[in-house]
Amino acid sequence: MRDELGEMKERIRNAMDYAVPDEHRLEAEELLDIYQDDRFALSLLQEFYTNLPDAQDDWVKELELIDRRQGVFLFAVLTPAHRYMYLVSGEGMEFQGDAADGFLADEVRDYFGYENTNAFKEHLAAVAGNVYEPIHLDAEVCPVCHAISGEYHALGCTVEVCPWCGGQLVHCSCRYEQLGVDSIDSEEQLLDLEALLEERGRIAYSPEQRPGFLTEFAGDEPME
Repeated sequence: MRDELGEMKERIRNAMDYAVPDEHRLEAEELLDIYQDDRFALSLLQEFYTNLPDAQDDWVKELELIDRRQGVFLFAVLTPAHRYMYLVSGEGMEFQGDAADGFLADEVRDYFGYENTNAFKEHLAAVAGNVYEPIHLDAEVCPVCHAISGEYHALGCTVEVCPWCGGQLVHCSCRYEQLGVDSIDSEEQLLDLEALLEERGRIAYSPEQRPGFLTEFAGDEPME
């Protein structure tokens, strides 16, 4: 894991050689160091420096968090002249244009719950200066599936707590017992499991579930 992040960091540095003006190289490097253990941020910086939005020398002054929901993040990349938006998740990223235009694709706007473009513009103004905290330091975010406090985990997340036994849902046998099967092999079974979880009282993410605290929920069972 750390080797992979180190390789990403090196690729970003190499791309900086062609993108960052010499007088701003130190500042750009300092920002890179802040996010050296954050895969999302490194992926974002790598995308920016290897595919400069305006195809000209530029550098990142700051990363802002515009919004997030169920492991999907809407970032702003701040440069001296622009506030570029990117949609980032574990499945990849999409460039969303310059925040100055106030435009967001309808499906993205609807996903985050903005009623219309004006509502999104108001939110953009409200979160200006909301510096993105490295994800591994943010207790409000699940370190595995990136659900935020109060949201359900992505099904299969190793942090999710079983509502039947209090252990880790992916490691206990409760899901099989509740479904009456020896293994889960179909989408239908997954949907049935989600329904059973919600009926039982599915446990949303909270900071106490982070790996250092999981043994409290799992009794004497060791973390795997």
